[in-house]
Amino acid sequence: MKINIATPVQENYLNVKDGFNETLFLKLNPPFPPVKLLRFDGSSKGDTVILELNFLIFKQQWVSVITEDETNEHEFYFIDEGRRLPFFLKEWRHKHRIINAGKYSIIKDEITYKAPFALLTLLLYPVLLLQFLYRKPVYKKIFRIK
Repeated sequence: MKINIATPVQENYLNVKDGFNETLFLKLNPPFPPVKLLRFDGSSKGDTVILELNFLIFKQQWVSVITEDETNEHEFYFIDEGRRLPFFLKEWRHKHRIINAGKYSIIKDEITYKAPFALLTLLLYPVLLLQFLYRKPVYKKIFRIK
């Protein structure tokens, strides 16, 4: 299943790239499930991010590895792929794109995921969509020209 969300922001794409750090990562997490960041190497190929998701009666680790990154005059992007995922996910690939639009940028979240069975993949769609829509106002607040 695919989810694609675009958010225009009032900041140059290279400044947005610089802002994709541990602090931003923590601000992007919605209230549920609570997330504890165990490791954050960055957004370059080979970096690892490890999260602990707290579902109140149990916890799950999520381990992603950055498998690709590139910066050119048109955009910056990096791809994280799930290596150890919560029980409800079988596959995860998230391409984070920051597209150069002159003085402004467009942040695109392009997610491809799969659950262990097809019905769950469909049922997860609205939940994951809401999780990523939560990011839009955060992006807009943080990335505006001062």
